[in-house]
Amino acid sequence: MVTVRSLLLDPALGVDLVLLAGEAGLDRPVKHARIQKSGLALVGHFHGIVPTRVQILGQTELSFLHRLGAEDRLRCLRGFFKLSLSCLILTQALTDSDEGSGVGVMPVPELVQCAEEAETPLLLSNERSSVTINALHALLDDRLAPRLRMHGVLVDVFGVGLLLVGPSAIGKSETALDLVMRGHRLVADDAVECDYRPPGMVFGAAAELLRHHLEVRGLGILNIKDLYGVTAIRERKRIDVVVRLVEWSKDTEYDRLGLDDRHSVILGVPIRELMIPVRPGRDMASILEVAARNELLKNAGHHAAREFFGNLEGALLGSEVPPDHAGSVASVAARRGPRESVGDESAVLPPVTMSSALQNTRPVATGGNPRPTARHQPPPPSSGAAAPARPRPETGSQAVVVRVERATPVPPESEAGDLRGIAGLPPCAPREGGAAPKPTAFGPSSGRGKPRNQG
Repeated sequence: MVTVRSLLLDPALGVDLVLLAGEAGLDRPVKHARIQKSGLALVGHFHGIVPTRVQILGQTELSFLHRLGAEDRLRCLRGFFKLSLSCLILTQALTDSDEGSGVGVMPVPELVQCAEEAETPLLLSNERSSVTINALHALLDDRLAPRLRMHGVLVDVFGVGLLLVGPSAIGKSETALDLVMRGHRLVADDAVECDYRPPGMVFGAAAELLRHHLEVRGLGILNIKDLYGVTAIRERKRIDVVVRLVEWSKDTEYDRLGLDDRHSVILGVPIRELMIPVRPGRDMASILEVAARNELLKNAGHHAAREFFGNLEGALLGSEVPPDHAGSVASVAARRGPRESVGDESAVLPPVTMSSALQNTRPVATGGNPRPTARHQPPPPSSGAAAPARPRPETGSQAVVVRVERATPVPPESEAGDLRGIAGLPPCAPREGGAAPKPTAFGPSSGRGKPRNQG
């Protein structure tokens, strides 16, 4: 419990407080960590005043009292002090008229008179109201914080506070010693003093007599600071993960995916909990190092188990490419616009079949090689699709041969001559009657001969 006397004598406050009146009430308790600065109480409005809070009257309130008459000041202050306040602090009471309230050390003598009558401690601070309030908040947050003593070992691994809990002789201290030998830091062993800090944080520290010490069965009490130096210990650390060590059992089902997070509640704050089975041969120090690294990844927004499960579910459903990835590819293609042909243009040409190649050629006399008068025209590019390549200059039938050889259907006999010309083969010799034979894909028209060796 924090009293006004302990608050006045605490060296950690950082602000000098002087007792002006009300010494009989120095043992009154202070039960709230927040300060109350209510100027409306001086005009008789006492709603919302919490007597167990520290009350402060600053520059504005003192100047208001200075402008009132003696009878009005007594009436207002007596009603205020009748609430049995823990204490009342006057701030910046030593300033002159150019810098502060302009009322001197004691703004009004009625303050001392009413404080003595009600036996309420009246304190004076030479600092400003903001400085005094911040110092009181910092001290009271520590002194009035909810506390709890837990059995376990607290270590700092990669900046993550791991609280090892479990039954006795399960290996908590030995695991902590192994972590210290790997360069991590010991906070507390056997008894961990936990205290709450807003907003929603729990810190752990060692008990005063057990600080820097570690107990190992077979070795006894070890002083980690003397053995490994000041870099191997830490005074206090926030508890980020609770690691519950349990004996391995084949009848117990342990978490193998890590999709669901377990939590352990300490002082009303849920903290992530891991249950790790212990059995001979398991390197517990390495497992805890990986647990600390994984906790850092989770805090950064990377949950490995959930990402793996999402990829697995997408593969089972047949969606190998995530929708967001496909949309990004389409948007990039739309921004680029039509592609320009560079390098090997045949790599972007659409597939050409035999029928389309023959439709775009014009029959000529059998005495010469036909030249295609129009190449295959691909459909106009749509949004996000690649534009057709520019036609290459006609340097022979090599490019056409590549397209024709890809076709598999057999053309009709009337178009075989054109095919031989496109393929670069000599035309068939005319018959004695002067009429040119009807060429076929395999030779003369009389019967189907053997195919030529294209080798």
